[in-house]
Amino acid sequence: MLSSTKVVKRLVSFVSLIYLLSAISCSSAYELVKAERIEYPVNVSIAVDSAVLKTYLPYKAGLDSQMNRVIGHSALAMSKKSSDTLPESLLSNFFADATLVQARKMDTAIDFAMPSTKGGIRVDLPKGPITVSNIFELMPFENELVVCTIKGTEAQRLLEFIAASKGQPVAGLRMKIKDKKPVDVVINGKAFDISRNYRVLTSDYVSNGGDNTLGFKDPVEKKVLGLKVRDALLNEVKDKQAEGKTITAQLDGRITY
Repeated sequence: MLSSTKVVKRLVSFVSLIYLLSAISCSSAYELVKAERIEYPVNVSIAVDSAVLKTYLPYKAGLDSQMNRVIGHSALAMSKKSSDTLPESLLSNFFADATLVQARKMDTAIDFAMPSTKGGIRVDLPKGPITVSNIFELMPFENELVVCTIKGTEAQRLLEFIAASKGQPVAGLRMKIKDKKPVDVVINGKAFDISRNYRVLTSDYVSNGGDNTLGFKDPVEKKVLGLKVRDALLNEVKDKQAEGKTITAQLDGRITY
């Protein structure tokens, strides 16, 4: 009879042999020495595949019926270029005002709003009929509106960011920019007070430092409203339509040099 020591040694040898055979069987002696490929350019020269069209056309028709639905009318054209280059614009004012109006239905204690940076406003808003698609193109992201309670010192950092970036979309806030610094700041009708807290409406993206925004790093409180930025814009357009009013905006000097 084999001793226990010999049994263990033989078992180890057997396991080692199985492992070696497994490793050999998994290896391959083949190597890639040449590859031939064919490029298939995707362009207008490709014939239309009727089977593919038949598959997606019903879905496209359903989507188009929703996206092309007119939900309001704009009294004037609003330019993204102006929003990108000027301290305030018709488009940025409309955008900020609309989100603030809708958010205050859920939280009346909001002091002011910066719901997006200039970069978040993506396209012009045309004069005339406004469709669901127009609003989706204006705000294609799934950003949520949040209300951040921030200290006065952090509000000062936010104001300095707005001034240094030559203005941002704001509502409930008036200020002048002098030497890239904020001066004569008025929030919700009252002079800025660095000793108090402020409740600021913004998006989850901006509040997390998106586009290098300052002022939201350590909020006293952060409240998610459960309302997307885009849905606030859609609701505002629909509300105006229900009231028999057109969408409009004006330059009111909320941010000036």
